[in-house]
Amino acid sequence: MKPVATTLLTLLLLAPSTAFSQTRNRSTSRQKPTATTATQRVSQVRTAGATRVAEQIKLLSTFIYLLGGVSSGIAAVDEAVRRNEASPTLVQQNQQSKAQVKSSIQNFRVTLDKLEIDFRAAPELQPFYIKLAGVAAGAATAEEQAAANQFDRSGRSLLGVINRLTDVLLVMRTSE
Repeated sequence: MKPVATTLLTLLLLAPSTAFSQTRNRSTSRQKPTATTATQRVSQVRTAGATRVAEQIKLLSTFIYLLGGVSSGIAAVDEAVRRNEASPTLVQQNQQSKAQVKSSIQNFRVTLDKLEIDFRAAPELQPFYIKLAGVAAGAATAEEQAAANQFDRSGRSLLGVINRLTDVLLVMRTSE
């Protein structure tokens, strides 16, 4: 009977200590994911913002590359129209090209305006908004120049937009 009493007494003494240690482990393990989750969210939002900026840089770079050739073609046809050497079909194609360039630049302005709004609205991206502010205005300037058939100047304005976007991306990269 004495060994049974000793075993029961030992079990009673060890049971509460096991219960306390489990409670402590549970409370500390619950606190860690909260801090990690917040950090991960900030990181995910910033990565998504940087990805959107990078996409705009790529799209604008490709557009400006193509605009160079289109702009030269438009200028050549405009010169032929002044000399009365252009066919009606060529004049119509030239007008379509101008309209397409103007529409593309307008779409860039709308997209960049939305990008600015999104950066201003997201608390995780607000530190970068200061550098980003003005890209939509640069695209609006390019849009006005294209509306005045100044496609070369419009392309140069868009290069300024690309430079600003690149600066934003650089700041985002160095702040991680």
